[in-house]
Amino acid sequence: MARIINRRGLLMSLGGLALLPLIPERGLMAAINPNPGLLTRPIPATGEPMPIIGMGTWRTFDVGSDRDDRARCVKILEEFFSRGGGMIDSSPMYGTAQDVIGHCLARIQKSPGLFSATKVWMLGQVLGKYQMKTSRKLWGVPRFDLMQIHNMLDWRGHLETLKQWKAEGRIRYIGITTSHGRRHRKLERALTDETFDFVQFTYNVVDREAEQRLLPLAAERGIAVIINRPFRRGALFDRFGNRPLPGWASEFDCANWAQFFLKFIVSHPAVTCAIPATSQVAHMQENMGAAYGALPDMAMRQRMLQYLDA
Repeated sequence: MARIINRRGLLMSLGGLALLPLIPERGLMAAINPNPGLLTRPIPATGEPMPIIGMGTWRTFDVGSDRDDRARCVKILEEFFSRGGGMIDSSPMYGTAQDVIGHCLARIQKSPGLFSATKVWMLGQVLGKYQMKTSRKLWGVPRFDLMQIHNMLDWRGHLETLKQWKAEGRIRYIGITTSHGRRHRKLERALTDETFDFVQFTYNVVDREAEQRLLPLAAERGIAVIINRPFRRGALFDRFGNRPLPGWASEFDCANWAQFFLKFIVSHPAVTCAIPATSQVAHMQENMGAAYGALPDMAMRQRMLQYLDA
């Protein structure tokens, strides 16, 4: 039976972003790690704290066997962990990304708080099981923290497998994902009909459709929310990056556009974690900066959108 948090009547009736109640910064859990001030949100299913900024690997870690690129990926992960990062998200769909993650993890002495998350992307339960076992070997982890059904492909069949694996202790959490708005209605039905620990979809300052139904539904059913494409594949920097960062951004400890975009996302009360991807250490430093300091409140979120719309 699904876990129900009685917030839908409130969230659905408030009619979108302008009236959504926001959790103040002091309401975020303090992380148990060497990074004081790191902001986390609890995973609803267990209360386990998760840093609000994670890391995606689509394109950026698909570097094949190139020695220099792999060395750069090691440095990116070292910076991620040094700043308190935990959630790393990948997929068999991402080329060589999973193999590169395993290469990097084997060369990093300290990876505290690693939260390993990947996906199954295959038709059929038998082939899905084989794919998931292969992913675990590529990562070099004893088990995955989160296994997600990628873009809802054959989701009912894989969900049966994942429920069994979770009961056996082979994974810790079950999730489902989409990166396409056209699947939102289908995703809603899945979240309503079945029990998931996590859901992943797109949400950013431009793509805000999820505010209407998906985010309130996740809050109602106690599902952790991972946000993909927070920069819209870099298009947000192309669109807004030539503008000056507003001076009032310092009011919520924002020093660059990456933090502006990310803090808007993670200040939504239903969002657990955003997973920007990067191929540069300097950009990882900027991204992880969004996991520290104040977050914008409701009025500030409106101001942020008004500035971008001007």
